[in-house]
Amino acid sequence: MIQARTTSSDETAALAAAVAELAGAGDLIVLSGDLGAGKTAFAKGFGAALGVSEPITSPTFTLVREYVGRMKLYHLDVYRLEQIEEALDLGLAELLDDDAVTLIEWGDAILPALPPDYLEVRLELGESDDDRVIEVSLIGRAWAARSVVVGRALQRWSSC
Repeated sequence: MIQARTTSSDETAALAAAVAELAGAGDLIVLSGDLGAGKTAFAKGFGAALGVSEPITSPTFTLVREYVGRMKLYHLDVYRLEQIEEALDLGLAELLDDDAVTLIEWGDAILPALPPDYLEVRLELGESDDDRVIEVSLIGRAWAARSVVVGRALQRWSSC
């Protein structure tokens, strides 16, 4: 696990952009953590780094949004799902098989429905209003193989 700290939403977006530079088609990024801790700010920074030009908003009520940049980005928000079966009804398997990167807000709520390889980004509120503590966990072999590269990319924000 890599622990990082940011002190503004712009810094959180910059950290997300660093992660996006490492992402490829088929990758899954799971966002979890406190309500209001910056999951959507992360998604905005991630999308901007992928070259998405349209505004990225939380898909809380639509559940899935698709954006196009240097590659497709599927942005999901599963906060309102009540059962894990609802995640399967979203066509999650098809989204993950596509030539896109998938980012899921509140993804920790549906971990049993996810494949064994993903990057988990847990955002927690820090001491001051703008501070965030971010834990990045590389789950599965595909992400573990990139641990050194991810560590280097996040070194600027690393707190350990």
